[in-house]
Amino acid sequence: MRMRVLFLISILLLGGLPLISAQDRGGRISLTVYNEGAALISELRSIALEAGLNNIILRDIAETTDAASIRFRSRSDPAEFTVFEQSYRYIELDAGALLKPYVARTVDIAVASGETYSGDLLQLRDEKAILLTGSNEIVYISLYDIRGIAFPPPALDLSPGAELRLLLQSESAGEHEVELAYLAGGLNWTADYSVSLNADDTALDLRGLVTLSNYSGRAYRDASLKLIAGEVSRIETGAEAFVQERMMAMSAAADESAGVEEREFSEYKLYAVARPVTVEDGETKQIEFVSGADIAAKITFVFDSSPAFRGYYSPIDYHEGRGAASANVRTFLEFSTGADLPAGRVRIYKPDVDGASLLIGESAIGHTPQGEALMIGIGAAFDLTGLRTQTDFSFVSRRVARESFEIRLRNRKDDAVEIIVPERLYRWSDWQIIESSAPFVKVDNASIEFAITVEPGAEEVLTYVVEYRFPEET
Repeated sequence: MRMRVLFLISILLLGGLPLISAQDRGGRISLTVYNEGAALISELRSIALEAGLNNIILRDIAETTDAASIRFRSRSDPAEFTVFEQSYRYIELDAGALLKPYVARTVDIAVASGETYSGDLLQLRDEKAILLTGSNEIVYISLYDIRGIAFPPPALDLSPGAELRLLLQSESAGEHEVELAYLAGGLNWTADYSVSLNADDTALDLRGLVTLSNYSGRAYRDASLKLIAGEVSRIETGAEAFVQERMMAMSAAADESAGVEEREFSEYKLYAVARPVTVEDGETKQIEFVSGADIAAKITFVFDSSPAFRGYYSPIDYHEGRGAASANVRTFLEFSTGADLPAGRVRIYKPDVDGASLLIGESAIGHTPQGEALMIGIGAAFDLTGLRTQTDFSFVSRRVARESFEIRLRNRKDDAVEIIVPERLYRWSDWQIIESSAPFVKVDNASIEFAITVEPGAEEVLTYVVEYRFPEET
């Protein structure tokens, strides 16, 4: 719980610890962001060391750092440089965190009413500070009510934020170039695609943007940015809860420059931005990484109201689905591109008669390799309707059942349309279509598919009969 302390007395830095500044301003920081909510941060810094034992404090570290992942080493002279200890901590300036080291010591606490209490801090409990005053009075002070704290000397190092403390040995005095690398949460990227469909639905223009968000507690200025697309196996830590506290109002910055190189990296796709990128803490930035024009496309209509297939575990030999099932005819956009498309959101636009582009659908896609076909759901077709009815179910022998269906498709458009009708044969794996009013294709071992053309203002009726052979009981 964070509370603001407006008045602090006796704020001093720990003596004897060389304080090393934030990252080098030469742009020597590398930021590799995974689309799983984590990043690898690697940077070069210069530190001045004395011969012998050195206590070092490094600041400007991500607040969401995975402390166990920190790697620190000398680049200029590794042989003369030994790290004995490293510790990471995050300092919050809330009343509870400030008072905790002073339990059993004397403090002065000012409250909102203007009173000041002086005494021994006995305990912090239930969001209250418990003081024993000089007059042997026990005072309970709500941490929410605290407006000022006076600490006895020496005070804590109260520089807020994350820091890395190092105990290291240097064989000689002088400047060292060091590399600091660690994993941190609160950094993520997704792909956002904008698709502009032409008036007759035959071609489209595609623009892909990287949407990079930073809630790690620090800024990354003039960083070399790389993005990894794919599912990288990692053990989750508790950093995600901390990140959620930082998810406040975000600012968006669009960057129009492309300059993004794609290449293979292990079993993943790597996107490297060709120029330095600055990402402030709490900022969401967009960078274009892929584009294409006049890509062949088509609209597909699908009427799908058959039961979901969950696997053949045992025969379904009872009456089911006897009632009529109406459903929307869904609209899909089909196309393929010559580029790899990382997982993300796709928004589809189409021009109106006045030339204004209007949103006609939005959907999500998974990681899609180059050359794979995409079928993106747009929405329900207003002028197309469907009705699926089970017309019969009966046993023609002890182990053989027949089931009949009727599917009615109506078209209120001005043009003829083709409607795809998938049907799942969910009762048992031993099935056969013995009657059908239209041709079909077998998609897999549990489903078939019809393609029905419906003229404008007309209705088409599809019927079929499937026969199941159930196994003997054991």
